[in-house]
Amino acid sequence: MIKIKDNYVAYIIIFSFIFAFPFFSYAQNIANNVKPVLIAAAEVTKQTIKKENPSANEVNPKKEDSSFFNFNSSDNSLQPNGVSEEKQDIMEKALELLETADKLSKNGDFEKTLDTLDEAYSLLIDVNGDTAIAQEKDDLRLLISKRILAVYSSKQMVIKGKNSEIPLVMNADIEKEICLFQGPERENFIAAYQRSGLYRPVIVKALRKAGIPEEFFWLPLVESFFKINAYSRARALGLWQFIPSTGYKFGLSRDEWIDERMDVHKSTQAAIAYLKELHNMFGDWLTVLAAYNCGEGRVLRVISRQKIDYLDGFWDLYRQLPNETARYVPRLLATLHIVKDPQKYGFNLDNTEKPINFETVKVNKIMKLKDIAEKTGVSEEELCLLNSELRQKMTPDREYDLKLPEEYVDKFNLVANDIPTSEKPQLCSVRTAYIKHRIKRGETLYIKHRIKRGETLYSIARKYHVSVSQILSHNRLGSKRMLIQGKRLTIPVKGKNYASRNNKKQHQAKTFSSKYKVRGGDTLSMIAGRFESSPFQIKELNNLKTNKIYIGQILRIP
Repeated sequence: MIKIKDNYVAYIIIFSFIFAFPFFSYAQNIANNVKPVLIAAAEVTKQTIKKENPSANEVNPKKEDSSFFNFNSSDNSLQPNGVSEEKQDIMEKALELLETADKLSKNGDFEKTLDTLDEAYSLLIDVNGDTAIAQEKDDLRLLISKRILAVYSSKQMVIKGKNSEIPLVMNADIEKEICLFQGPERENFIAAYQRSGLYRPVIVKALRKAGIPEEFFWLPLVESFFKINAYSRARALGLWQFIPSTGYKFGLSRDEWIDERMDVHKSTQAAIAYLKELHNMFGDWLTVLAAYNCGEGRVLRVISRQKIDYLDGFWDLYRQLPNETARYVPRLLATLHIVKDPQKYGFNLDNTEKPINFETVKVNKIMKLKDIAEKTGVSEEELCLLNSELRQKMTPDREYDLKLPEEYVDKFNLVANDIPTSEKPQLCSVRTAYIKHRIKRGETLYIKHRIKRGETLYSIARKYHVSVSQILSHNRLGSKRMLIQGKRLTIPVKGKNYASRNNKKQHQAKTFSSKYKVRGGDTLSMIAGRFESSPFQIKELNNLKTNKIYIGQILRIP
């Protein structure tokens, strides 16, 4: 019985081998005779289709099918180019779409890139059934799949949510801001528009890459009028008006030499990162603008007070935000309306400044930009503009990438050793430099003065060389209103008066010749007579309001 079973198994194996052999032979012939149609290059955009002339022995695909089932040994080789012209064109079209998708991806247009890749993938599905190009089709489909995954990976770096344009609405508040730009702020608006040309390529490219609406390019016009060194009362600096803490948060460093809030490239990247973070938080571009101005904490507190059935869009929160922020968003929308159709609003905005093409050179010694400009012949204004992050207008005492107009790089390399090394300057804060700049221009400074005991409006006005009426009008005080000790007053001081006041203080500080410790029995008159001075001079130098002095008090004596 066992022997019969063994013989039966042996017969099955022999017959299986006989029937399977033609299949193996056929598969081997396919592997040996099929030639690739698609040659994959290293880059998708460089792939091409290799066409070959059909051979004389080429047969109809239908005959190939019949030969497969008839196991005809004389007709068992598959022809290499059994591909119809129509399907060959489809493969070429898929490659063209891949090239287009590659260009769109480089421009940051991820949505169109995905649409184009989807179309290419769909075309490949239509070429099913042609075994001659099966491998090439699969290779191409794999490349498209990898490219789709790469695009989705890149999109994770782009903000999510409503990635569309800022809604360009019109209402009374926006019309009011347009009127201001047409009237008292017209010159500032035109000057800012002209300056914007210096920074447009850099900022727009960064916005596109991040997937943020290009309308945000005009945000610096509202923030700083495109002034690279604009400085606000809140200590915000640069085109994008970063305060120090927010600047640190988004990677903008500052020290005695450099403040990167004035670096166009780095501050733009920081602004984009901040806008993306706010968009992830609020999902509404107008609310993002409000939070950019007054801080996300303030906006979140306003939202938390909303009723449960309220929407949290900007116009729902509008009246509950600070007045400056409530104006800020309509101000940007007014700007967008004007730049979109300037003639409609009476503007001629054809001329803009051109960006400066530059190259960087490494330097490692302290040099004044003024000296570099003199030795190379480059404009000092251009040099300061390109290296605007330099607080002292001097290169730091470490390696630094100095930006130069590209046509002056060779000249700089020739004269670099002749440029004198400067001494390290005393630390000067940005605010001090800003005040000095305004003093030089004769502008009005608004100084905060804390009211001290015994002071009157007259004494304060005399101290700052202003009139009593100016103090009253700027602080909205009545003429009979009493001053409260410890409160602050805003004093409008002309730059020249502020400078003369500071010079007087410095002169007084230099005239101090000695100090005197009050003893028992001393009076102010006795001390003044002893040092050939007057009680008034001693009181003024020591900020005394009365003639009272006490034992052990240290007085400065001129």
